[in-house]
Amino acid sequence: MLFSNEDSHSIMFDVLKTLSGLVKTKKQPTSSKTKTPVIRPQDKPESPTPAPVISHKDINEAQVQARQIILEAKDEALRLRREVESDLRRRSEAIDRREEDMRRKLDEIERIKQDALAKLEKSAHLTRDEARSQLLEDVKAKSREDIAREIREGQDRAHEEAEEKAREILVDAMRHGATDYVAEYTVSVVKIADDDVKGRIIGKEGRNIRAFETATGVDVDLDEEGVIRLSCFDPVRREVARVALERLMRDGRVQPGRIEEIVAQVRKEIERIMFDEGQKLCHSVGVYNLPAPIVALLGRFKYRTSYGQNMIAHTLEETKIGIALAHEVGADANIVRLGCLLHDLGKVVPEGEGSHVDLGVVVLKKYGLPPKVIDCVAQHHEDTQFTSLESMLVYIADAISGSRPGARHEDIEGYVKRLKDLEEIAKSKQGVKESFAFSAGRELRVMVDPGTVDDATATIIATQIKDEIQAKLTFPGQIKVTVIRELRATEIAK
Repeated sequence: MLFSNEDSHSIMFDVLKTLSGLVKTKKQPTSSKTKTPVIRPQDKPESPTPAPVISHKDINEAQVQARQIILEAKDEALRLRREVESDLRRRSEAIDRREEDMRRKLDEIERIKQDALAKLEKSAHLTRDEARSQLLEDVKAKSREDIAREIREGQDRAHEEAEEKAREILVDAMRHGATDYVAEYTVSVVKIADDDVKGRIIGKEGRNIRAFETATGVDVDLDEEGVIRLSCFDPVRREVARVALERLMRDGRVQPGRIEEIVAQVRKEIERIMFDEGQKLCHSVGVYNLPAPIVALLGRFKYRTSYGQNMIAHTLEETKIGIALAHEVGADANIVRLGCLLHDLGKVVPEGEGSHVDLGVVVLKKYGLPPKVIDCVAQHHEDTQFTSLESMLVYIADAISGSRPGARHEDIEGYVKRLKDLEEIAKSKQGVKESFAFSAGRELRVMVDPGTVDDATATIIATQIKDEIQAKLTFPGQIKVTVIRELRATEIAK
């Protein structure tokens, strides 16, 4: 006998309902003291319907019937499951057969296609690659003139747009380079209230002034009325001397011991100020974690000028310009950032021989900076060929910052006079025929008479010229002196 799921649930529900209706009737105990109520004939209740009595036999039969129904339901479910699985297997086999038929048909189509291509190649006497190449050549031949015309028009448009775009980029970069940094120029003149101060500074038999010059490394000029002039090629030493002298005048105790004490204190303060200024400069352009000695050298820019342009102001301006240019042309902005920041580091290296470019490269290699950054510093004056786009951008940014109107205020007359003085110093030496100042006064070439000057004497002349330039002239950076001795022997054969 088969039952559906709904029939099975209905039968089980009826059985459970019958079983739950079996309750045991308990008699309520009566008390002898309870008064028996008097029931009047008109109030006598109707007799209740007796409850059906279910025996244990009926319960057992119901349980047996329930188990039988459950077993039959499970058998029916199992049968249905087997039928579904069998149907799925049949359908899966049918799908596999269809896929196999499709693969055979595709293979047949591919075979027909290859046969057709082979017949076409045979009739045309060309392979597929040859036919493709010939077709491409025909297309190129037809469109070559059009392509050439498009290229010429594109080049013309590029040239027209490039100049305008370049101006826009440079103007925008210079706008980014604007800075509100207030440059502090080194003042080497100290004003005094009266000439009695000069007497205290000179001291008995000149002891005080000699002690001051020895401690600071500067020359003190007291000839001008109302001021004291301090002369030194090192701007940091000159600043230490200026601050120390002002402090001594306020203190009033000008004596050798006190001079040494004040100079030592001021030197420490200036070093701390320079380090703070170096950190401030680095952070202003977004550079952090540079080696401390490099940060200290950058701080010396505070008291260093080049052609009247303060080095911190120049470096800050140039770095902002370089970063803006790097973003415009898609270069590595971090390399340009470091290259611009460190490009003039050699100008404040206290010791070493060579140009500021060479000295800067030596310092950067010593502290392990990236090679690309070192290349930017080495090439920013075109001493060597540019090796990267970043090096070229550092050079351009430096040129923009240094050449913009108002950046450098060196007197043109003083500039020309310095060039003439360089040449005159060289010509004053015996045996010199000609002298020429090159590279804006950074190089002096001296031609000597080879008949009167030998190789050893040429070396001596170069040293004498260098010493006299250092003693008599004030100049930014350094000057390279080259003495050339050339002997030419000419004969004419007839």
